[in-house]
Amino acid sequence: MDLKKYVALVEDYPKEGIKFRDITPLMNDGAAYKFATDKVVEFAKEQDIDIVVGPEARGFIFGCPVSYALGVGFAPVRKPGKLPREVIEYAYDLEYGSNVLTMHRDAIKPGQRVLIVDDLLATGGTVEATVKLIEELGGVVAGLAFLIELEELKGIDKLKGYPVLTLMKY
Repeated sequence: MDLKKYVALVEDYPKEGIKFRDITPLMNDGAAYKFATDKVVEFAKEQDIDIVVGPEARGFIFGCPVSYALGVGFAPVRKPGKLPREVIEYAYDLEYGSNVLTMHRDAIKPGQRVLIVDDLLATGGTVEATVKLIEELGGVVAGLAFLIELEELKGIDKLKGYPVLTLMKY
């Protein structure tokens, strides 16, 4: 199945000069959504995953059905103030400022094999922060899966040494 048929290009969003890849048409099509999810599940089985982690919010949209299909848990990575119990956090810089991500301190147990799932790999800042959180808790990042990779932004360079699945590249 050609998943690119289900990705809408939105010019100049969220600002002029940006070509936004909108995945909502893919999510709206049951067959395409299932196909994409199944591909990530196949990859996860090869990595012998114990738990799935997804950064908010689209990491939830694709990570939760993967964890369900595998029969393993799901742990969210969120912005500060969104998780109700004790958290760890990781601050990182972006091209236009900084950001902080948090995760429950008890979300990952030492030695657990983790699959990170997100919709988009761009500059790699969010996924790099997610990797740092998992590794701080003693988890093993066994794989990363993305719907889309924006190759020109070279986020993949931050993931050397990790198994990576990307379903579409632009």
